[in-house]
This record gives sequence, structure tokens and C-alpha cells, in this order.
Amino acid sequence: MEHRSPLITHLSWGRMVVEGLGEGKDFKLHPGGGRPWDWNETGTRHSPGIQPADVRELLDHGSRVIVLSRGMRLALQTCPETLDLLADSGVEVHVEETSAAVERYNALAETVPVGGLFHSTC
Repeated sequence: MEHRSPLITHLSWGRMVVEGLGEGKDFKLHPGGGRPWDWNETGTRHSPGIQPADVRELLDHGSRVIVLSRGMRLALQTCPETLDLLADSGVEVHVEETSAAVERYNALAETVPVGGLFHSTC
């Protein structure tokens, strides 16, 4: 694969380490790279949750599968409009607790163009 998605090499409460990107709290990852995920850019809050604007960047970078983390305590919701956008885009979606989401994402990154939004706290 030409632009493999970066692997998450460490996850603990409030801290993630991503291959090639370093350390941070929350990340947006996609084929070929990623960046810290700043919720303020799109007005994301735990409820109603992940916004359509949060995932558009992942689609724009060629993600064919998207993993959305719900946080370590499942506090982060996902807007129905976000799931609708992904369904309309024909993208496979996994919404899971953060540790499970990281495991799934890292496994997928070996074989498919995967993107993900990862929240390392609640």
C-alpha cells in the first residue's frame, strides 16, 4: 500500500503515541498521516458527539474503512448525521471503546486504507 495509515504505538488515559506524529491526547488518522484532533475546530462535544465535519477529512484522504472511538468510558457519542454521511459514502464503519478501536484500527492499517478518530479520555 502506497500510503499506509500510521500505527498507534501507545494508548493510556489522556495519552497516545502515533507512528510519525508523536504524542497527543486525541488524533485524526488517515492513509498517509494524520494530526491531533482539536474538537474546537468543529464544535465537537461528548454529546451529540462526532460531527460530519470531523470525518470529512478522513474521507478526503482516501479512507475506505473508518474507526470511531467512543472514549475509554464510552462518553463520546456519534451524531446520526455522521453515520449517515459515512453510509452514503459507502465506507465501512466501526464504532468502539477506544482500546478496542485502536486494536481494530492497527489491524486494518496493515491491509486497507483506514482512517480513525481517537479520543483517549472519557
